[in-house]
Amino acid sequence: MFLDKYISSQVIQDQLNKKVLDSLAEFIKKHGLGCSSDVWRQRASEIPTAALMLGVNVPDHAMTFRSLCNLLQDSVTPFVVSVHAKECAGVIIGLLQKCIQVSPERKENLTNNDLPQSLPVVVIFKDFEAFNSQVLQDFILICSRYTQELPFVFIFGIATSPSAIQHRLPHSVSSLLCIEVFHSLSCTQHLASVFDKLILNAQFPFKLSSRVIQVLVGVFLYHDFNVQNFVKGLQFSMLEHFNSQPLSLLCCQKQEALLSAKTLSKQNVEQIRHLPSFMRYVETQEPQEQVRLLTNDEHVKEVCQTLLKNLHKYHKNYYPILQCLHSLTSSLPKFPLGKHIRELHVSCIEKNLWETEEYDSALQLLRILAKDELVAALRKCAETLKSANTKRMQNALQQLEDFIGRLETLEGKLDSVSKMEYQKTDLFQLQKTLLEKESRRTKRMNSFEVLRSQVMDFIDSLVREYLTPAEFQPLNEVCYYSSSGVLRHHPFYYLKVTDHSFRLTRVFMFVNSEESFRKGPFYAQITQNLFLYLRMFHE
Repeated sequence: MFLDKYISSQVIQDQLNKKVLDSLAEFIKKHGLGCSSDVWRQRASEIPTAALMLGVNVPDHAMTFRSLCNLLQDSVTPFVVSVHAKECAGVIIGLLQKCIQVSPERKENLTNNDLPQSLPVVVIFKDFEAFNSQVLQDFILICSRYTQELPFVFIFGIATSPSAIQHRLPHSVSSLLCIEVFHSLSCTQHLASVFDKLILNAQFPFKLSSRVIQVLVGVFLYHDFNVQNFVKGLQFSMLEHFNSQPLSLLCCQKQEALLSAKTLSKQNVEQIRHLPSFMRYVETQEPQEQVRLLTNDEHVKEVCQTLLKNLHKYHKNYYPILQCLHSLTSSLPKFPLGKHIRELHVSCIEKNLWETEEYDSALQLLRILAKDELVAALRKCAETLKSANTKRMQNALQQLEDFIGRLETLEGKLDSVSKMEYQKTDLFQLQKTLLEKESRRTKRMNSFEVLRSQVMDFIDSLVREYLTPAEFQPLNEVCYYSSSGVLRHHPFYYLKVTDHSFRLTRVFMFVNSEESFRKGPFYAQITQNLFLYLRMFHE
């Protein structure tokens, strides 16, 4: 039940594709039920066609089409047929047989007065590029002759680009289609959405260490681009955590965790005492308190409840500040803290971020932002903090809004200054101006520079206070799964790496065996890159 509630593959996929699926349903309702205007349909023989762009490396297509079929059958028409290229076997008979399968049902339903008399027949071509071109041409020509009797609607599942339709069909056939293009989320957008819903979520008690995240993201980005497999990896990590960590009974919602802490057994208390994070916590206490923590079980239970509250508070404050920092740094040149929030998250939970060169570089770039850029970035941060319901985050929001208000009051003065500074000039005058600015650097800063420096100091204080590594939190082992080695040896990871290694090995052997490759100018570079990839997969 816990897995189904939080990380059901089908639910997540439906949520990610909801927008494009609803758009397709509206398209079929508009053009398949006779609601379209004569302007849209130029000729009666034209067939409404939706070109659904799914991307090359998205193997979650089957689930997407399953959800689409269910949605259309529930809300638009029961007459939906979905076909694969391999089911047609290169002849039109197979395609026609698949479509005829819905005809008896359609004929039976048409006698029902509750149903419209012109329900469309939706034909979904799951892998459009793989269909035999001649089969597609014949099928479209046949269907176009019966559009008055059978209102067909086509959906093309396309992996490459809309131009694939022109490449597969001649103009005489494609002109019979009225095509509208629909775009689904890219695989990286899918990953970002899943990451936000499951990992960067304070309400989701189970957490992953930086190494485990790197393994799961590596499988996704370098092997299959499969959201289902990413979620399965997360499910396996959760099951392994609850199976191997006895104290995972405390990995639940706050109130449930506090109730469980009150009823810990003597064995559980001893296991808490042996946790590395709890041992570090004991070392920071006074001698008398250390004795009580090591000898009094009831006192350990009380302290455990306090530490669990602090752990939940840590997560509630951590994620809003993480999102704020990402909104500030994601648009900086060369992305010193990463382009995606998952990269920033991994950096934060494995080390002190403010001690890294990347953080110093990002802070230096932030300290030279123009006023409009700074105000826009701070407004994004304010929107993020509005959704946080802790007192500390509300206080931070109030201070941030105060900075935004003070920056906006400087608008008139800065405009006059900018007009003086950014005038047309020659190279000599520009050099003279830059030298003068350099000589004035040690002098007093203007009001905007002072305020901008205060804003950056405030952001830096938030980072140092709330983005501390998770391993510094007592009892973090209760929620965090860190056995990346177990994950690497699981079949879902090992088989993918082996498969890719095998394919690269075959390419490597082919390149070395072909005389034309060995004589080519790029032979050394190609073999070197392949060798590096093979080393990476075998490590």
